[in-house]
Formats: sequence, C-alpha cells, structure tokens
Amino acid sequence: MQKVFCVSEKCLLIISDHVSLRGSAAELSTIKANLTECLQASDDNSSSLTEERDRLNSSITEMAKELDRLQRWSKQKKTCPAEWRMLSSSCYLLSAESGSWEKGRQYCRDRGADLVVIDSSEEQTFLSKFIKQNTQYWIGLTDRDEEGTWKWVDGTPLTLKNWRRGQPDNGGGDPLWGEEDCAHIGPYTTEWNDLSCKSVMYGICEKKA
Repeated sequence: MQKVFCVSEKCLLIISDHVSLRGSAAELSTIKANLTECLQASDDNSSSLTEERDRLNSSITEMAKELDRLQRWSKQKKTCPAEWRMLSSSCYLLSAESGSWEKGRQYCRDRGADLVVIDSSEEQTFLSKFIKQNTQYWIGLTDRDEEGTWKWVDGTPLTLKNWRRGQPDNGGGDPLWGEEDCAHIGPYTTEWNDLSCKSVMYGICEKKA
C-alpha cells in the first residue's frame, strides 16, 4: 500500500508502514532520491514566494509614499476665491445682497455654491465667528416640500440640530407670521429659527474648495 503527498507540485512516493526496513537498497535509494528532489523543489518554491512577497511589499510602500505626497499636494493647492473664507475643504461667503430665501439661494448658485449646509459642530462654531453679529442669514434648510420634514438643500435629512428653544414652530399658528418653511441664523446667535421664506435677509453660501 502506498501514500502520495504533493509539495510544490512535486509528488512524493512514501512507502506506508507496511513496508519494513528490510526493503531492498534500490527501493530505499529511490525513496531518498524522491525526498531530496521534492524538498529541493519546496525550497525553491519558498524562495520564489519570499522574493515575490518582498517585491509586493516594496510596491505597496512606494504607493503609500506617492499617495501621501499627492494628498499633501492636494491640501496645499486647495484655496478659496477672494472674500471667501475656508474651513476644512469648503469655502464660505456672506452674501452682499439681501432678499428672500430663494433669492439668497440664487445668489449663491450664481457663484457656483448653495446656501450653507451645517453638518458638524465645528462648522457651527466657525459660522458663529464668521457672521456679523447683528445680522440675520438664510441657511440651506427648509421644510417646504413637506411640513415638519426639514431637509438641507443638498437633499440630506436633518441630523445635527441647533434650533432655538421652542423652534421650529411654523409661526405658532399666528397669521401674522404665516407659513415658516425656511431656516435662518442670527442675529447674535447661530441657533436656528424658522421664518417665512419671503422674509428679507442675507444668506451664507458654501461650496467645495
């Protein structure tokens, strides 16, 4: 009875336990030759795999260095136009014209931007230092499509919230205020409030650097 084992695509013929040490010298010599050949093939294959591993590691290291260089270059190249302020990878501008929410949005679009989408506390803090304290500003938040469902102008749902106490209230049912479907910040605070989209104020524009 014989057993066959394969190593690196080379097969060893191993005599089972049923073959005693009394086997012929020729048989033992053949077994030894097969073992030697197979072990050599295994060593060669292992050496080849080690070399290939080293080449791959070297390539990965070089790619990582190149990616790091490109990222640093990209950060250095990102700038904002004159009068725009930068935070992370976005540029911000206070509109020079006041008007309705829709007019404020169009002002931003004319400059390749849109009304600001506030999605982090860092951005909220940045805006508190950026705006003029005695002025109100439109932000890109509205529930015009569905009352009570507030969404940003880029289509993302509301997650981070920074409403003033008791807001939004859609005018509290008072006909004096009408439907309040657009959000703004200021004056003197960056907390949000809902107001009629026809109200007149400035806007905050945002675009990618």
